[in-house]
Amino acid sequence: MNRNKVVLVNENDMAIGEMDKLEAHIKGVLHRAFSVFIFNENGEMLIHQRAEQKYHGGGLWTNACCSHPQLGEDIKESALERLQFEMGLHCDLESKFSFLYKVPVENNLIEHEFDYVFTGITSEKPKPNSCEVQSFQWICPKQLQKDIQTNPHHYTFWFRKALPILMEKAEKQI
Repeated sequence: MNRNKVVLVNENDMAIGEMDKLEAHIKGVLHRAFSVFIFNENGEMLIHQRAEQKYHGGGLWTNACCSHPQLGEDIKESALERLQFEMGLHCDLESKFSFLYKVPVENNLIEHEFDYVFTGITSEKPKPNSCEVQSFQWICPKQLQKDIQTNPHHYTFWFRKALPILMEKAEKQI
């Protein structure tokens, strides 16, 4: 699965071109991304620890999977494909919201993304790709939020930003 390019967008998510993924992160250019949050029937969330060799965020904990759709790809289809590639999971995904963020990260890189958040529910056991995932766990979201407050440096920035928004939206639906 070749994902070496990103779709450049403006702040209204209008595609304006594409660029090499690493170059976009060096220059901090706004581009499209997605983050997938997976839950089981017990309401636990699947999180994974990124493989150490990742170009940024190696060893950090984050949501079930995340990546960049390619030019011309449907974002949800791209997210489904990536969920299968990274975690070996198949499930329906529902689009929840999108958000924009810009933050410097390690290796002198800049995350500047228009990030689409999807959720899904599965009872499948993950079969992670070792090139992408070093470890995974199912965790109670409230316990997770407490750990993020105590140890924010253990988690990716986009995960720390998206999780409270997702949890607030979930609480409003109850």
